[in-house]
Amino acid sequence: MSTYLLKRLVSMVITLWLIITLTFFLMHAIPGSPFNEERNTSEAVQKNLEAHYHLDEPLMVQYGLYLKSLMTLDFGPSITKPSQTVNDLLSRGFPISFELGMITLIIAIISGIILGIVAALRHNGFIDYVAMTFAVLGISIPNFVMATMLIQQIAVNWELLPVATWQSWRHMILPTLALATGPMAIIARLTRSSMLEVLTQDYIRTARAKGLSPWKIVFKHALRNALLPVVTILGTLAAGILTGTFVIEQIFAIPGMGKYFVESINQRDYPVIMGTTIFYSAFLIVMLFLVDVAYGLLDPRIKLHKKEAR
Repeated sequence: MSTYLLKRLVSMVITLWLIITLTFFLMHAIPGSPFNEERNTSEAVQKNLEAHYHLDEPLMVQYGLYLKSLMTLDFGPSITKPSQTVNDLLSRGFPISFELGMITLIIAIISGIILGIVAALRHNGFIDYVAMTFAVLGISIPNFVMATMLIQQIAVNWELLPVATWQSWRHMILPTLALATGPMAIIARLTRSSMLEVLTQDYIRTARAKGLSPWKIVFKHALRNALLPVVTILGTLAAGILTGTFVIEQIFAIPGMGKYFVESINQRDYPVIMGTTIFYSAFLIVMLFLVDVAYGLLDPRIKLHKKEAR
């Protein structure tokens, strides 16, 4: 187990380094400067600003300086907000984005699994068709379109919920629904197909022959194995949800990381672009690692496979 963890740790560090390197050089390959004519800065002031942020140094020197600052977890100052550092923006915006993402993920997992189980138990019945129709619609409609529809119908026409900001639980409902619909539909379809396969296994027939109740068979025997494919895609879904929050945050005017990220791209704020990209990449790499660990806990055979192969 320790050897596996060490290998994964090394691969995680290499992956993160590749992301840092690719993002750094691709960003600097874009023509132009953060201090262009639109900022109404003179040539002399522009040169001083570039010197202050080391943008006048050779590219490899800038790369080395940036890697050195990352060793101390210092993402540097923001170019467009000189009085604030990237760390300040992350500490202010990430908790909101994380809260939105985690609430969405929890709702998507719970509702998707329940919907998939019910559809599998009522296979080819009315409930199954309704559930899968809902799932197809959830997958087909992008979250920004869903957000617009929810705002128009629930907030504008019915005036039931507020539209923007992130102040109370009522402000959380619409953005969470808009973001959770797609992942919930994916989990529901995957749970349904996996449950249908597991329910035909011999050990399920044995459990039924012993006279166990249907709910005990489902939740104690079938569900654990049926959730393996769901756990496999949780890392990808988490990545999609957390990056999808950027769009939803813009639509609902939520003061999360999406606001700073979009502004940094429009204003060519290199440190903020790099900082948010690296921070989210590291977070998602850790999430994928935790998913692998959870996969092994759910299915002990995965840990025994290597030993048996010897």
